[in-house]
Amino acid sequence: MKNVISISLGSSSQDFDFATTLLGQPLRVRRIGTDGDLAKAGKLLKQWDKQADAIGLGLVKDSHRIGAGHTLSRDLARLQRAVTRAPLTTGARLGEMFLEWAVRHTQFELGHYFDNARVLFFSGLANYKLAMAMAEYSENLLFADPLLQLGVPKLLTSLDALGLYAGGAHCVSDWVPPRLIPAALLTQWTQFVLRRALQSVTVVVAPVHELDGFGLEELAGKTVITSTVNDERLAHFKDSGVHLVVDSSPVLDSHVLSPDLLDAMILAATGRPAGDLLEDDYLEIITALGIRPRLLYPKGFKRVNRFAFVIHPLSQEYFKIVKPVEILSRVSPPLLMDSLEKVMAWAPPFVYSRVEGIRSPTGVEAEGWLISVGGTPREIMGHNPEFTYRRLLAAAQMAKKLGAQIMGLGAFTKVVGDAGVTVARRAPLPITTGNSYSASGALWAAHDAMLRLRLLAPPNGDKSRIAFKAMVVGATGAIGAACARLLVRAAEEVTLVSPETAKLLALKESILRETPDARVVLSAQADTHLAAMDMVVTATSGAGKRVLDIMLVKPGCVITDVARPLDLPPAEVAKRPDVLVVESGEIRLPGEVSMKNIGLPPGVVYACLAETIVLALEGRFESYTVGRAIEWEKVHEIYRLGLKHGMQLAAISGVNGVFSDADIARVRELALAARARQAKAKKRAVRRAPVVGRPPAAKVSGVKPTASSKAASRRAKSTSGPEA
Repeated sequence: MKNVISISLGSSSQDFDFATTLLGQPLRVRRIGTDGDLAKAGKLLKQWDKQADAIGLGLVKDSHRIGAGHTLSRDLARLQRAVTRAPLTTGARLGEMFLEWAVRHTQFELGHYFDNARVLFFSGLANYKLAMAMAEYSENLLFADPLLQLGVPKLLTSLDALGLYAGGAHCVSDWVPPRLIPAALLTQWTQFVLRRALQSVTVVVAPVHELDGFGLEELAGKTVITSTVNDERLAHFKDSGVHLVVDSSPVLDSHVLSPDLLDAMILAATGRPAGDLLEDDYLEIITALGIRPRLLYPKGFKRVNRFAFVIHPLSQEYFKIVKPVEILSRVSPPLLMDSLEKVMAWAPPFVYSRVEGIRSPTGVEAEGWLISVGGTPREIMGHNPEFTYRRLLAAAQMAKKLGAQIMGLGAFTKVVGDAGVTVARRAPLPITTGNSYSASGALWAAHDAMLRLRLLAPPNGDKSRIAFKAMVVGATGAIGAACARLLVRAAEEVTLVSPETAKLLALKESILRETPDARVVLSAQADTHLAAMDMVVTATSGAGKRVLDIMLVKPGCVITDVARPLDLPPAEVAKRPDVLVVESGEIRLPGEVSMKNIGLPPGVVYACLAETIVLALEGRFESYTVGRAIEWEKVHEIYRLGLKHGMQLAAISGVNGVFSDADIARVRELALAARARQAKAKKRAVRRAPVVGRPPAAKVSGVKPTASSKAASRRAKSTSGPEA
């Protein structure tokens, strides 16, 4: 049996001794910690040099390589001289390989886990290859080398900066702080800066023993990438609120093996010199052993994805709630407020609110930031698109630095120019306008509104379903076509309206190919079939043109206006209080949501914001809905994904805000009254209509008309002919 020993500068409380077999070779494996005592480590190395078949040296500052440069640690060089016979290894190559593998394994296993994550390396010099791998997923990298090596309160923020630091660090490696600064004070300052840095990131890369002094305030919600995490250390991470521990070290015979110890075991088992093993040898051995990185959840499965969403003020009223503008607005003339509105349009973006507490039934969570740009709709539409693009790209840069993995565009920022295409092409992270869920939410709200109005009989007594006729105005447009493809699956008949007749015919063909049993009617004019519709969807690009006569609509009809700008302005809607005009469906988020007021009840958001959150929960960090061409498959998919993650229809909104139960009850009451009046008028018209083929009352063969026949004759005359 061969002896393998690991002399570690770590804690002696982690020591163990066990026997095992590796590659067919019996081994006795021991780990001895020296609690950071270099002199003791040197003595132990000399002692075991005569007895061990291979020696591992753990937690000593190893060499680092950046590019072609190579620097050897002085401590390592001194300890290496103590060993003359036995193969000695720090496990640097193996540890480097395992750490990079652990990161790539996590990114693949969990799907885009490190995309745009804010990552803090305690030492970029010691983990340069890992940093290069992490840079493939995120540019938000911080390196604490100057802080922890020299006490300089500065973090490096890029691989280029780390390279420059590595090239000049040797010039100041012996730097001693001025005697006027007590060592204890310098240590406290270093720890303060490091704790602040820890609080601002989502991923920490550090040796496990260097995290012992940090707790809940610094590590809560973090992902820790490290090695040799035993049960004691995992319990500490649990108490500190760590979400995920990525441990690159393998487990053998219930013991977590450090890279130096595993490498020493391989050297002893193969009997080969330390420098004789090649990468192919390691690959073969790792494959044969079946080892892999470990993903440890100290408190159970936990994943938090991050998003950002751009908002903007809808009117000057917003500025009146912003201090100190609030006080100024009370005495300011309208001209000053107009000037302020113009100035705010040039203001840089800022974080309006942090959003937290969103939790999907799947266990995934989402957090994010609402980023405000200063332009009102009037200012946004009054400038050329490039003006708004620049502000949205600045907001995207801010979102990237915050660690967002996807950004959504809200309100008028998503209709400017090419509706997000340019922003998505130039932004540093994926972009979505939210229009797919806006269309889905509007249809969802319209269907729910028909159920709540209770004006349609359910088929076969099923109260969860209704039989209805629907119309899509602007059916050949992107949104209209998407709505039409969805409605034919729910409605008994759908009328498609557009002046583009050839496109209508082509659209009907494609719909029937997808849904063969659909009943589709085509029309170039909305008013022709309008009176028979239970639901009308307007999705035109009429830009203020009249698209239908609301006075022809059936009482109790639900009109869903998904066009932006709206097809039916408030003045038109006010003409028919017996009709429910839906502008959007608002979504209730799952979990206990915390964020500033956006004009909706707590936990309720607009559908376009909900789309961004759904994509974040799903881990779909891609430019999902951009441009004016909306794919109906995505409208259907985002609805399905929303249900998967616990989204609920929370409110139905019209041009004047959210409809309450009382509002809907009032529309129902007015609709029933209007329908009753129409029914009475129809009956009167039927009674007054002339009876075709009936001869007028007159004397017949000398028979004198009776009183009743005279009265009937008078009634017939009063309802027929020019005199009627």
